[in-house]
Amino acid sequence: MARRKTVADAMWDMLAAAGVRRCYGIVGDALNPVIDALRRNGRVDFVHVRHEEAGVFAAVAEACLTQSPVAVCGTAGPGVTHLINGLIDARKEGAPVIAIAGDTPTNKIDTGTLEEVDPHLLFQVPSLYTGRLVNPAQTRAVVQTAIRTAVSDGGPTVIALPGDIAGSEAPDDRFETVTHRPPVLRPSDPDLGALASMIDAADTVTIFGGDGCRDAHDEVVALAEKLSAPVGYSFRGKQWLEWGNPYAVGMIGLLGWGGAYKAMQECDLCLLLGTDFPFTDFLPDKPKKVQVDRWASHLGRRTHVDLGLVGHVADTVAAVLPLVQRKTGNAHLDRALKETAEWRKLIGHYVERGPETKPIRPEYLVSVINEVAGDDAAFFADTGTACIWMARYIDARKGRHLFGSLSWASMANSMPNAMGAALAFPGRQVIALCGDGGFTMLLGDLLTIVERELPAKLIVLNNGGLEFVNIEMEEAGIEPFGTKFRNPDFSKVAEAMGATGVRVEDPADVAEAVHHVLSCEGPAVLDAVVDPYAISLPPHVTFGMAEGFALSLAKQVLHGKLDDALRTATHNVRLL
Repeated sequence: MARRKTVADAMWDMLAAAGVRRCYGIVGDALNPVIDALRRNGRVDFVHVRHEEAGVFAAVAEACLTQSPVAVCGTAGPGVTHLINGLIDARKEGAPVIAIAGDTPTNKIDTGTLEEVDPHLLFQVPSLYTGRLVNPAQTRAVVQTAIRTAVSDGGPTVIALPGDIAGSEAPDDRFETVTHRPPVLRPSDPDLGALASMIDAADTVTIFGGDGCRDAHDEVVALAEKLSAPVGYSFRGKQWLEWGNPYAVGMIGLLGWGGAYKAMQECDLCLLLGTDFPFTDFLPDKPKKVQVDRWASHLGRRTHVDLGLVGHVADTVAAVLPLVQRKTGNAHLDRALKETAEWRKLIGHYVERGPETKPIRPEYLVSVINEVAGDDAAFFADTGTACIWMARYIDARKGRHLFGSLSWASMANSMPNAMGAALAFPGRQVIALCGDGGFTMLLGDLLTIVERELPAKLIVLNNGGLEFVNIEMEEAGIEPFGTKFRNPDFSKVAEAMGATGVRVEDPADVAEAVHHVLSCEGPAVLDAVVDPYAISLPPHVTFGMAEGFALSLAKQVLHGKLDDALRTATHNVRLL
């Protein structure tokens, strides 16, 4: 007699048909029927992680890079609560991650039993849709709604599934494949006409793009060429707009560099394309502004805009391009490009002097990694100073990916991000720039990387502290406190866990160490002991920032930390 399909069988059939190829998680009693059905299915790879949060970070990277849904799972109670931070990251990054949440047996719901938690309350912050499947008759509707919402709306969804229901017989129903094809989305003809009129009326135009330019590189560059417009970008827009773009003028914000800030402030019209840049102090006030975004809720929420248009950037720019007149003056563009070149020279000082500058400057280390890495490498950065160095010293190239927890800013994302990418793209070079604080938070999942024999290369920026927090305190006029800690020799930790481990302390050894780590087989950790006093300056320093920094240094001197204050100044004198 043929075995009847269970609810969990039907769920995995639909997930696999929708493109799910992996599920990251940890098994537990509430999930036993779910995992048993996954084993029977055979089309979805189960990745047993050491912490559920690491599994979600891995899934977020895989989902964003492949643009396909990825599953995660956690058992009832503590298991599902460990998913939360990663799922919020998925929400912020727009990653189609589908969480299978183990749930209390249906006869124990609302009794306060062991590990009971209401999934609707628990997941109300991260989840776009939470379905609690407590009757087999719900199977098709709940699972397909979770899939369609994750894929079409771009974010995490949750299927809460009690074990007794997961193991129940599935109803006779059609569990068809869920498909999603993005529509053409652009403003109406009258709105396109209004946009074209604003562009033609402006003597100077600057473009600022974000992650919404993912599929719009050629269209944005063509528009910039026709308008003689500098193109700035957010961190999330860097990988789409920096390469193959002679109009690129860098980034704005605390991580920024180049001529983008002035080009946005000093133009007649600023086009905000596919960006929800949250740091409003860096956005322009004087020029007119047009914002184009696929989400209407993003329009005008960061800054006043004179025209807000709903549409995909590629579709919208392609439609307006024939409607606008070519601009002949290049002075605005030339000024921005000149300033960008000057910025490159400034931030290149510690790269050029890197081999003889002690301690190791992180700028030099990351620039060496940039040169040695392949043109199709995938880079991941932990939140903190690793983001600064990736933003400034890793070149975006056509085949590269640059990724991080850029909209949620969680710690500990880069190593599991790299794990997800290495699983999704076998043979591709995968490099994580790990902060020492973030690396140690989820260190256990280095064992997962080793067990899977993934060739992820983990670069640990070992500066003995939370240096970005340190900088933020100084900018706020606060004496840094609670940001320092003691680290082990991470190369020995890596070797004990089964990975290649290399430690570098002398700048003269950096190039050789980087070549060795990036070329060796299997997982590797480079423990790079870098200058803990290295700082960066944004392209626009407000009076408040300067005042706060000076006040913080004064407090450090008054409290007997003259050595720290002097080192901060002398180690960064070439940037001042």
